[in-house]
Amino acid sequence: MAIAIELKKLSKIFEQGSKEQFQAVDSIDLSINAGEVFGFLGPNGAGKTTILKLICGLITQTQGTIKLNGFDIMTDRHNAMRQIGVVLEGGRNIYWQLSTLENLLYYGRLKGFSGPELHNRATMLLHDLELWDCRYELVGDFSRGTQQKVAIACALVANPPIVLFDEPTLGLDVQAARTVKKWIAKLAREEGKTIILTTHQLDIAEQLCDFVGIMNKGKLIALKPVNELLNLCSHTSYQIKLQGPLNEAQTDLFSGFTINQHDDETILSGTLLNSHELYGLIEKIKANGLALLSASKVNNNLEEVFVLLMNQN
Repeated sequence: MAIAIELKKLSKIFEQGSKEQFQAVDSIDLSINAGEVFGFLGPNGAGKTTILKLICGLITQTQGTIKLNGFDIMTDRHNAMRQIGVVLEGGRNIYWQLSTLENLLYYGRLKGFSGPELHNRATMLLHDLELWDCRYELVGDFSRGTQQKVAIACALVANPPIVLFDEPTLGLDVQAARTVKKWIAKLAREEGKTIILTTHQLDIAEQLCDFVGIMNKGKLIALKPVNELLNLCSHTSYQIKLQGPLNEAQTDLFSGFTINQHDDETILSGTLLNSHELYGLIEKIKANGLALLSASKVNNNLEEVFVLLMNQN
């Protein structure tokens, strides 16, 4: 497959005072194929947003190279920047004192579009993102969710092959977040665009991403397809339902489990290494005269993998 984004030995060091330095990005090597959805995960200060700012040219790397569809952002910046659209967290890539339509026309002209081609593209996006009725209204008067939709429209108005999203659903209500997730999926699956997103919301990465890179202290500590990352957890989580409440002595039998009691059920949640441990638990339940209602396996998720890798690093 064609490589859409290529990072080689990418580093960024920020000066802090006269002598102190902070390495936000530490020698990252990464290739992202065209049409993939790639997610950067990591704690605050891991370097995720810094990488996005480097890719879109807002800051300059200390070392290394960045190529977008083969164009080096340092030696061929004009062509490189035409490859990308950017949706920054907090609507920072839109002008609040301009109307929705004025924002789209402004960003389209920045990327070299004009005339009927630009107006037709803007009209399509305004309809598709349900912004047509507010096209003449000032963006600063909109809700957070509507501003995010305007930011997406501005990022797409020049029809770039690569789109960068920084925390795309942060602070949005359920309906607005659902709309943004639907559009990210549409851009990748239907239009073949390459997507990079940063997020703290691991369920979003799990739903949308093909590949995930987990960062910590400026380094890339894991780089795998989502399904392979989910297999990093050697344990399996289970949920065991018992009939009726447990007394104090019975509760002590399951000290390694989280115990929740409500209505006429007790739910045990915990991890087991293999099927033998599960059979042993069921025998313990039977030997103590407890009624087993169900035993179900809970699939691993990215949150468990994330915690595991953070503890290892």
